[in-house]
Amino acid sequence: MRKAVSALEKGKVLVVPTDTVYGLLADATNKRAVAKVFQIKKRSPNKPFPLFVRDRAMEKKLAKVTPLQERFLKKAWPGKVTAVLESRTTGTIGLRIPKYPFILNLLKAFPKPLTGTSANIAGKEPARSIEEVVSQFAKRKHKPDIVLDAGTLPFSKSSKVVDLTGKKRTILRP
Repeated sequence: MRKAVSALEKGKVLVVPTDTVYGLLADATNKRAVAKVFQIKKRSPNKPFPLFVRDRAMEKKLAKVTPLQERFLKKAWPGKVTAVLESRTTGTIGLRIPKYPFILNLLKAFPKPLTGTSANIAGKEPARSIEEVVSQFAKRKHKPDIVLDAGTLPFSKSSKVVDLTGKKRTILRP
């Protein structure tokens, strides 16, 4: 755990197991680290990453949350639901409190939000094993700095994405 926290503090990008698939984690407040995640994934900077947050307090620092949204999130989190909310700064923000002990412990030890995106090149299938991670990134110029191997993960869909910014909830990804 200390090595992972130290790497995040240094702006490194980690591949770690999550409650869905292997993910690319970086300090979401470090612009260089976030830019590196975009390079690794070959993803447009116009398509921001959802963020893993530690708890409701962190959620409320980043997003404006109504009582109705809060009731939904109490049922959905921790879990495999990314909520799109109104950002406290500009536009919208996708947030998730994952239900995976390693990530939750990492978020407790590292007091900042983390990028919470799948470990794959944009448009390719998310990685469920280290072999899949390695095959996607091995020959690329931009690759993760550290890979934590948890073997092959149980099959799981990527997180459900629910837009909570309108009058009605909209499922963006089932």
